[in-house]
Amino acid sequence: MYAHIRGKLEEINPASAVVDCSGVGYELHISLYTFEKIKTLEQVKLYTHLSIKEDAHTLYGFFESAERELFRSLISVQGIGAATARMILSSVEPNELMQAISHGNLALLKSIKGVGPKSAQRIILELQDKMQRSTLEMGSIGGKSSVKDEASSALQMLGFTKMAVEKVIQKIVDEDSSKDYQVEDIIKIALKRL
Repeated sequence: MYAHIRGKLEEINPASAVVDCSGVGYELHISLYTFEKIKTLEQVKLYTHLSIKEDAHTLYGFFESAERELFRSLISVQGIGAATARMILSSVEPNELMQAISHGNLALLKSIKGVGPKSAQRIILELQDKMQRSTLEMGSIGGKSSVKDEASSALQMLGFTKMAVEKVIQKIVDEDSSKDYQVEDIIKIALKRL
């Protein structure tokens, strides 16, 4: 219903922000990640998600559209509501969360408040394939992700096993650790060796 809101940041705290848009103040629930990105700005553009329930209409705001898509993916998982999804995004940066899900890092997910063992397993089960594809399509969000992780994900999408890919990538990086590899460089070299 609302794609984004652009306006003056009037109030902010780690859980919510009020954005004045043409004289109307919109209260948006935000993650700590978004809070860190916008806390010093005067003008903001937040991507939004409107959650409608019987007793409440709640607007969530995100610094990046990729964070909003990750939020929407999380709430699509049975047993994960909007509040839990926001807690997850407040506990782990979006890029780190995508990596954790795509690599099946159950321990990281279970360490987040409000996410038990069953919920963590369900998140990985339902979103792992989607996160592996999204990592390739969207690139990194929330900062530069590991070049090795991106190359590994790309090679796994081509059908190579995780173990074989990680072994080859580690060898490539170890051979010339002083070189600043790009994702494409690692993939080209790895394809010759796999």
